[in-house]
Amino acid sequence: MKSSSLSVGEVARRFGLATHVLRHWESVGLLKPARAGDRRRYDDNDLYRIAAILRSKEAGLSLDGIREMFQKPGARDKVLRRHKEELTRRIAAAQTSLALIDCALGCEQDDFTQCSHFREAVARAG
Repeated sequence: MKSSSLSVGEVARRFGLATHVLRHWESVGLLKPARAGDRRRYDDNDLYRIAAILRSKEAGLSLDGIREMFQKPGARDKVLRRHKEELTRRIAAAQTSLALIDCALGCEQDDFTQCSHFREAVARAG
């Protein structure tokens, strides 16, 4: 991710972000770019941190959770375990929803809610 020193605009373009997002992340303690006068300058370490923030957000972590992982020694495992439990729950719920959708797609009745197979699937889903 070689950069040397990039402006906020250059970094925003590189990651497909608005500059105000990077400024917000700085204001909430996720980033601390160097300053050249009143200008922010981002180095390779900042770019890797931005990549980690983006991946964490894609995984569903909140900015508060990401900040906690970055700022509190030993918090990473706690935050990630808590998030893993939540993500596992959400995946299970999504799989249940997908099974209901598949059942409805397989129903030949005009009103799939009247289908006995669909009703059985709903009852199994809880």
